[in-house]
Amino acid sequence: MPRIPIFSFGHTEEEAAPPRLTGYTPSLSLEGLQLGVDNLRHDVHLSPKFVALTRSQISRLIVRHGDVEGLLATETPQPRQGGHFIGSNAGPKSDAKSGAYELKPLLAQVHTAALNRAKAEGNPSLDVLARVAIIKFLRIELGSQFAQILERCRMTLKSYEGVRQQKALEYRERVAAFQVAKRVILRKTGQELFRTLREIEKETLARTRRSLFGNSNDEQYKLFLNPLIFTADGCDAYVNAEQYVMLGNFDRDPDRFPNVRRIAYEFLQSLNLGEEADPERAINAWLNVPENAQELIGSGTVDESTPEGRSQKTRLAAWLGLLDREKLMEYVVASYEAVPLLAEYSPRINAQQLKNALISREERTRVEKLIVEQGKVSPESLQTAIQRVAGCRGAERGKIAARFLRDFMRYHRDLRNLGALTSAMDNVNLITNEKMRQLSAMNGTLYQFLLPEEQKPSEEKVVRHVIVKADVRDSSRLTRSLLERGMNPASYFSLNFYDPVNKLLSKYGASKVFLEGDAIILTILEREAEPGLAVGRAAVLAREIIEIVRGYNQLLERAGLPGIELGVGISYQDSAPMYLMDGEQRIMISDALNESDRLSSCSKRVRKSMKAIDTPFNVYAFQTVSDADVEDSPDDFILKYNLNGIRISEAAFQRLKQEISLELSPLDLPKAWEGEEFHLWSGLVPVGNDIFRKIVVRGTRMAQIDPHNFSVQHWTERWYYEVCSNPAIDAKLEGKAAAAK
Repeated sequence: MPRIPIFSFGHTEEEAAPPRLTGYTPSLSLEGLQLGVDNLRHDVHLSPKFVALTRSQISRLIVRHGDVEGLLATETPQPRQGGHFIGSNAGPKSDAKSGAYELKPLLAQVHTAALNRAKAEGNPSLDVLARVAIIKFLRIELGSQFAQILERCRMTLKSYEGVRQQKALEYRERVAAFQVAKRVILRKTGQELFRTLREIEKETLARTRRSLFGNSNDEQYKLFLNPLIFTADGCDAYVNAEQYVMLGNFDRDPDRFPNVRRIAYEFLQSLNLGEEADPERAINAWLNVPENAQELIGSGTVDESTPEGRSQKTRLAAWLGLLDREKLMEYVVASYEAVPLLAEYSPRINAQQLKNALISREERTRVEKLIVEQGKVSPESLQTAIQRVAGCRGAERGKIAARFLRDFMRYHRDLRNLGALTSAMDNVNLITNEKMRQLSAMNGTLYQFLLPEEQKPSEEKVVRHVIVKADVRDSSRLTRSLLERGMNPASYFSLNFYDPVNKLLSKYGASKVFLEGDAIILTILEREAEPGLAVGRAAVLAREIIEIVRGYNQLLERAGLPGIELGVGISYQDSAPMYLMDGEQRIMISDALNESDRLSSCSKRVRKSMKAIDTPFNVYAFQTVSDADVEDSPDDFILKYNLNGIRISEAAFQRLKQEISLELSPLDLPKAWEGEEFHLWSGLVPVGNDIFRKIVVRGTRMAQIDPHNFSVQHWTERWYYEVCSNPAIDAKLEGKAAAAK
C-alpha cells in the first residue's frame, strides 16, 4: 500500500523522537496436555452436578430476560428426560433472581477446584483448560437452553388451541416476541454470565492463582475477561456501544470494522516508525494495544510547548485528515451521541437505526415515524443529539477522534482475544456421552473437573504432613508465679492458650497430635489431589496463634497478671506419618516431631544476651564452633533464640516456595550485628473461599559466635528461616507497596 506523502513525518532537531509503540499478539497455550481419543482435541468432562445446576440457572435467566415466566407457569408438568434440563417449570420471577445469585458460588467452586487440581499436579495449563472448557460449555448452553424454552413455549401454546381464544392470542404474541428478541435475550443473559465470571475472578480466582502460581500467566487470563466472549461473532451493536464504539454492520456503512481497520493500518504505516521484518504483523500487534493511541495522538488536547506535544498534534491532524477523507468522522460522532439514546428508544428502535438517524435525513424520517407510532416517548432527545452531531467542530472533533482511535484499538484487541479463545475452544472436546467418557478415561486422556464433594474417596490418601509445635517459654517460672498468687495454672493456660488455639484447628484443617504441660503439638495432613498448601497454612496458623496470645496478654497485663511467651517451630516431612497403637489410642511417629521441638526451643543464656539488642526479628540461631568441628552433629553446637517467633525448617521453606508464589521484598530494617544480611520474601496463602493471609519469611545465614562474650566471629553458609510475626514488618511492607503505586 503506497504511503500518503502529506502524512510522512520527517524529524527536525526540535521534534521529539518517534513514539515507541508496544505490540501484543494474543495466545492461549494448552501445552503439556494429552490429546484426547480423536488425537485432535483435549477431552474434558465437567462436573455432572455443575453441568445440571448451571443449565438450570441459565434457563432461568433466559426465561426472566425473555419475559415468559407467566406463560411457562401454566405449562403442563413434563417428566424429566435424559437429565438435560433440570425441572420442567421455570418457576416464578423471584426464583429466577435467586437462581441467578446461586450461579456465582457454583462457578467459583468449580473454578477453584480446577485451580487446586492444577496446583496439586504442578501444571498451570490444567487451569487454563478448565477455564476454556467452562466458557465453551456456557456458550453452547445459551443457544441450547433458548431453543428448549422456545419449544416449551410452543407446546404450552398448542395446549390452548381451540379453547380460550383470547388467552391463546395473548400467548401467541408473547411467544412471537420471545422468538424475535432472541439476540437481545441472549445478549442480556450473556452479559449477566460475564459479570458473574468477572466478579469471581476479581474476588477470588485472581488472588488464589497468583498465590499459587505467581503472575507468570496473567496475560492469558485476560482473554477470559473479554466482554465479547458471549456474543455470537464479536459484533453486537449494543455491546459495542456500551464497551467500545458502535461500528457499522452493513457493507454500505463506511464505519464497518474492516474499513476502519484499513484506515488505522494506513495511518500507522504512514508514520514510518521503523523497518519491521513483517510490517503487517507489527501493525496488527500495535493495534492490539490501546495505550498506543495515547502515545501517538494523546487525548485530543495536546501541549504544544513540548516537542512531543507538537508531534502528537501533527499526528492527530493526520488521523483526522484520514477520517475526513473517508467521510467517516460524522459516523464516529454519531456513534457516541447514540449511546445515551439507547436507554430511551431501544429496543423498539434498532441501535444502528438511531445512529444513522443522527446523520441521514431519510433514516431520521423513519425513526421519527416509529417514535410517533410508539407514542410513549418524545423525539426531543433525538433532536438534541442531531444538533450536537451537526455542531461538532474544532477542538471537540480532535477529542472525539482521539477517543475513537483508543476505543477502536480496545475493540480490535478484544476481537483478536476472542479469536484466540475461540481457537482454543475448538481444541476442547466436551465429553457428554458416558461411553466416550469411559473410553477416554481408560486411555488416560480424560481431564475431569469435579466439585470437591464429587472427588473419589481414594484421593484421601495422606502423602505429606507438617508439624507445628507451640511451646510456652519459661513455663516453670510462670507456674510458680501463679501458685504464689493462689491461682490455678491449669485453668490459666487453658483459658489463655489451649482453648483459643483449639478453636483455630478446623479453620486450617489442623488436628492435635498431643498436649504437653506447656506446649501444643499440631499437625496438618496433606492428601492426594489437594492443592498442597500445608506449610503455608501452618505458617498462617502459627501467626494467628502468636497474635491471639499477644491479644490475651494485653488483657492479662491490665489485670496485673503475667503474660504468656511462646516459641513456635514448623517442620515438614515429604511423607505420611506412621502410627503405633497404645490400646485404642493412636500415637504418631514422625521425625518432624523431634525437629519441631528443636525449632521451637530457646536457650535461656541466649535470651539473656539478646535483651540488650534492638531487632525487629524474633528468631536467631548461633553456631558455637567452626564449620570443621561441626561434623555430623550440627545441632549439638547450635544456640537457639525463639521468643514469640516462628522458625521453620529448611525443608518447610523449600516446600513453601512450591506451594505459593514468594516474591523478594527488600526492606531497610535495623541489623543486630555488623555484616548481618537477610532476605525477605512475601506471599499470599489461601486459607478458605475468598480468604487470603499475607506472610513474610526471613532467611539469613547463621553466625558463628564466641560463646564466652557472644561476639560474632564470622557468618557461616548455613541458613535458617523465620515466619515474621512482628506487625511492624507487615506495616512497613504495606507502606512501601502503597508508596510504589
